[in-house]
Amino acid sequence: MLFSEELKKAAAPILNDIYDDPFIQDMLHGELSYEATKFYLRADASYLKEFANIYALLIPKMPELTDVKFLVEQIQFIVDGEVEAHEILADYVQAPYDEIVKEKVWPPSGDHYIKHMYYYAFAKENAAYTIAAMAPCPYVYQVIANRALQDPELNTDSILKQWFDFYSTEMDELVKVFDDLMNKLTARVSKEERNEIKESFLQSTIHERNFFAMSYNQEAWSFGGDKDE
Repeated sequence: MLFSEELKKAAAPILNDIYDDPFIQDMLHGELSYEATKFYLRADASYLKEFANIYALLIPKMPELTDVKFLVEQIQFIVDGEVEAHEILADYVQAPYDEIVKEKVWPPSGDHYIKHMYYYAFAKENAAYTIAAMAPCPYVYQVIANRALQDPELNTDSILKQWFDFYSTEMDELVKVFDDLMNKLTARVSKEERNEIKESFLQSTIHERNFFAMSYNQEAWSFGGDKDE
């Protein structure tokens, strides 16, 4: 079994949990609250900016020029292409996307996820660690979108179906490239290193679940503690 396939097999139970959680289920039924949708957009705008920065950190670690070219293209996609998915959600809440994301959010779960990726980018020379931390993002969206489009519960009259349509195809190339890089960059690593890389992947899959949950619950820092004064 290829290492990329091993990772996906191990992550399958988490993917099932993500799909069954309220954020995706409410999207599926066309019922996601406007508040949760806006929170997600604000948090994801911050996340994608850092995701692009981490791509840039990977460039010097790439073994081949074609890999560098792909990373540069992905940075451009984040800047331009993925905004299309955000525009769908902005249309759903009937507000301009640029206006929504003027309000910045940086919730605890998003902060943890982003720092998880940065840690591997700076701490590990082998890019497989960082790719393992990044790869669950496109993979989760690809799997969730394709599953939703096959789900008889999908509200096909809701504009949110277009969000699933977008991610059912737009992540395919990135997932494949990440898989190929993962397999290539782990071909000669030790068993201990493979286990560490696998844990990076699984932790990020959990972070993906937490990201949707924090948006649904509109998570915030409790600097004053949980109790009212």
